Amino acid sequence: MSSFRPPLPALPLVQVAPSFTDLLAAAALGARQLEEEGVLSLALPIPARDPLALLPHLGDGHRFRFLWDGAPGLCLAATGHTNSLVLSGPRRFEMAQRFSAVSLSRLVTVPQFCPAAARPRVLLAFSFFDSPLQEGNGVAGVEAVLPRWQLSRQGRHCWLRLQRNLGGDVTTRAMAEELWEQARRLEQLPMDHEAELPLGRGPGIASRSPWEAGYREAVTRALELVESGALRKLVVAVRQQLQLDRPLDPLQLLAHLRRHQPGSCRFLWQQREGAALIGASPERLLTVRQGQLRSDALAGTAPCGPLADQLSRSVKDRHEHELVVEAITEVLAGAGLSPRRPRHPRLARHGQLVHLHTPITAALGDQQLLALAAALHPTPAVAGLPRREAMAWLRSLEPFERGHYAAPIGWIDSAGDAELRVAIRSGRLHGDQLELTAGAGLVRGSEPERELQEVALKLGVLQQQLNLPLDPAIPHIRRPASSSLQG
Repeated sequence: MSSFRPPLPALPLVQVAPSFTDLLAAAALGARQLEEEGVLSLALPIPARDPLALLPHLGDGHRFRFLWDGAPGLCLAATGHTNSLVLSGPRRFEMAQRFSAVSLSRLVTVPQFCPAAARPRVLLAFSFFDSPLQEGNGVAGVEAVLPRWQLSRQGRHCWLRLQRNLGGDVTTRAMAEELWEQARRLEQLPMDHEAELPLGRGPGIASRSPWEAGYREAVTRALELVESGALRKLVVAVRQQLQLDRPLDPLQLLAHLRRHQPGSCRFLWQQREGAALIGASPERLLTVRQGQLRSDALAGTAPCGPLADQLSRSVKDRHEHELVVEAITEVLAGAGLSPRRPRHPRLARHGQLVHLHTPITAALGDQQLLALAAALHPTPAVAGLPRREAMAWLRSLEPFERGHYAAPIGWIDSAGDAELRVAIRSGRLHGDQLELTAGAGLVRGSEPERELQEVALKLGVLQQQLNLPLDPAIPHIRRPASSSLQG
C-alpha cells in the first residue's frame, strides 16, 4: 500500500445521508486510490433500524450470515464474502491475525471517518481444538470473513456498508448504485416489521437424546484424575440432540435469546442454509477498546434464587473461580502486560443463572490481540488445568467433537478494536435438529451428582430461553413469566 493517500470527500457523520451524487464522487476518488487486490468499502448512514430484524433483507442470496447482537450496545449484521479464510492447524490464530491485518489494510473506505460502530470488520469463528479429529469432519480450526454487506447500529447511529473488489461488471458506479438502492429498500420496510420479530410459538420436541449415564461415567473418571493430582481441574461437557417437530429459523431462536438473555451477547454464524451456530455468551475472552484490554473470569454457577446467595460463600466454587483468574492474569503478565483485577469476584446474573465474575484489565501495548487470544484459549473455565493435559483428556472423555462450543467468536475492526466471546450457552441448528452443549468444572471437592445437576440446569435453562418445552426430568428450573427473565 502507498504511504500517503489524499483525503476523500467527507460524508456526514450525523444520521443524514449524502446525495447519490456525493456518494458517487467519493466512491470514484476512493477507487483511484485502490491498489492491486484492494477492496472498496462504501458506507451510508441510514435511519436507525434493528439489524436482527433486517438480516433476512440484507443482500440477496448470500449463504453466509452473521449476527452480533449486544443490543443495547453494538448490534451488527453481515452477509456474503468479499475475502475469506478457512484453515486448521496450530498456527490458526497467527494466520487469522495476518488475514485480518491484510484484509483491513487493503480497504479504501468511504467515508474515511465514521462512528466506531460503522467501521469495517473481519468476522471470526474458531473451533475449540486446532483441528477436527478426522480430516473432513467437524468444523475448521478458524473461519474468517470480510463480509460483502455490513449493517451496524449503536444507539442512534446506523450505517450500511458494501465491500467489493472492483473489476469487470463491478464499477464504482455499480457499487454506488447497489449500496444506494439497498439502503432505500431497507428504509422502505415498514417500521412495525421490527416490532414483529419472530417470537411465535416454539416447536415441539419429538425426542431428546439421553446423556446422563455417559456423562456420569466421564465425571467419575475426571474426578479420579483430579483427586490423584494428575489434573487440578477439568471441564467435561455433554451434548444433547433434540429432534424438533419442524424446521426452525435461527433468527427466531435469536429473538428469544434477546428477550431472555439481555445481559449476554447473542451471536449467529451461518455458512450455509439450514446449518447455524447460535448462542448467547456472557463471557468475554478478550475485548479491546482504544488500546485497553479486558478479559472475563467466569466460573461458578448457580440458579437464581436462594442458591445464588450461597455461591460467593462456596469454598468449592470460589476455588474453581480463582483458578481461572490466576490463569488469565498469568497469561497476560507472561505477555508483558500489567493485568489488574478486583480483589473479590462479584455475582453476575445472566438470564436464570448466576455466576462468579471477575473482570481483568490491562493496557494492550504493542501486543497482537490474536496472539493473546491464542495464549488465553481455552481458559480453565472451559477446559482445565494444566491446559495441555486437560485438553488431551477431553479428547478421550467426550464422545463428540466440541466444534465451536467454548471457542472464540467475534470480530476485529479497522481501528484495531476487537471483541471475542467464548461460545458457551450455544447450540447448532440443522433444520429440525438442534444440538445443545453444556459443561461443568470439576475440582477437588466436586460431587458427581451436583455436577450432573448443574449441566442439566444449563441445558434446561437454554431450552427455556429458546422457547422450547422443558424436560420434565428437570423439575428445579423455575418457569417464570417472561418479565422475570430479565437481567
